[in-house]
Formats: sequence, C-alpha cells, structure tokens
Amino acid sequence: MRVGVVIFPGSNCDRDCLGVSRRVMGWETIACWHRESLPDDLDLVILPGGFSHGDHLRAGALAALAAVMRDVIAHAKRGGLVLGICNGFQVLCETGLLPGALRINRGLRFICEDVWLRVERRDTAFTSAIPDRAVRFPIAHREGNYFAKPDTLKRLEDNGQVLFRYADAEGNVSEASNPNGSVNGIAGIMNEAGNVCGLMPHPERLSEDVLGGTDGLAVFESLRSALGAAL
Repeated sequence: MRVGVVIFPGSNCDRDCLGVSRRVMGWETIACWHRESLPDDLDLVILPGGFSHGDHLRAGALAALAAVMRDVIAHAKRGGLVLGICNGFQVLCETGLLPGALRINRGLRFICEDVWLRVERRDTAFTSAIPDRAVRFPIAHREGNYFAKPDTLKRLEDNGQVLFRYADAEGNVSEASNPNGSVNGIAGIMNEAGNVCGLMPHPERLSEDVLGGTDGLAVFESLRSALGAAL
C-alpha cells in the first residue's frame, strides 16, 4: 500500500501526516514536492494542512495551480482516494474536486482549539472505523468557514456528502458548537463518488496517546479498511 503526502511551500502539517502514515499505520509513504509528478501507483494521496504559498490571494488558490495537482486530479478521477486536511480541504475546493469554498472565520480570527464532531455517515472510506459517538479533533485555521450556494448545499445534504459537523460532546449540532460560522455546521465533506474527502479539523494531530488522544486515528484506520478491501 503506497501513500503520497503532497508538500507545498508553507505546508506545516506534512510531517504530522508523514509520521502517522509511516510510523503509526506502517504504510510505504512518499513525500511529494509540489513541482514534481506523483508516482503512478499510489493508493492514497494526502494534502496536509498549513499555509501553502502564505495563503496569498486565497487559502489554497495558488497551490491548486501547482503541477502536482494535475496528477492529484487524475488520481481522483481514476477513483483513487484523496484526503485533504485543513489547507488540503481548501486546495480541493479551489481545484473543484470538492464543491464550495472556505471563507474567513465568522469572528475574523485564527482559531486553534479542540472541537467535537458529529459523524454523519460511517459507511464511507473515511469514516467506517470511527466509533459511534462524537469525536474530538483539533482545528487550527483562519479560513475554515465552509460556504456553498443553496443548490450546492442541498445537493450535498440530499446525497449524504456531509461527513462531519461541528457539535458538542454529546453530538448535538448548534450555533454554540460551531467555531467558525460554517453553513449547517459543516466540518467535512466528500465528493459524489465517495473517494475524495476534505475536512478542516486535523485527525493526524490526535492519532497517538502521546498527543492526548486517538480519535483521529480512526480516519486512517477507515482508509486502511477501504484500501485493504480494494487491494
């Protein structure tokens, strides 16, 4: 099983993703520089968090034009799995692999804290191993306010493409539990085909006991199950 972690100038969570993939999951993992081509035989591509190109223009806008993204798009269109975390989610929206956009947080401030998430589906490649309860993931972003036009939002909801919503510890979704103003409390979505997922919270940052919890590891365990079934 081979995994590629794409690195842009300004990525700062690439080491976290490489560590989880290589050391915790035991996957063969390749660091892929943004100017280079992806290996042809990857099973999973991860776009990590950070501030690619300093968030100039818009978060993820310049990274979406990188040479490597042509290969990421081709990988996704072949049915390959793609996981975009935080800045990676922003990049996926900028490329059109995922619908919608990430705007500046409602409070106009950078937010760095743990949040609770309600998992809306557990029958996907990204969520099948997540326990049946609210899970705790960290967030660290200034442009995490998810927005989509009403028709796009309706399609996402009707198709079951919303995977994560901000919630309280009991899994209740409310304005009080929404840290950034995201429409419908959306924290993460997937594409219609179910092979591309983007989320603002960071599962890799709570994937080992030494980090204070392992809720995030369930995302990678889900991917292991999906990849194992496919292989």
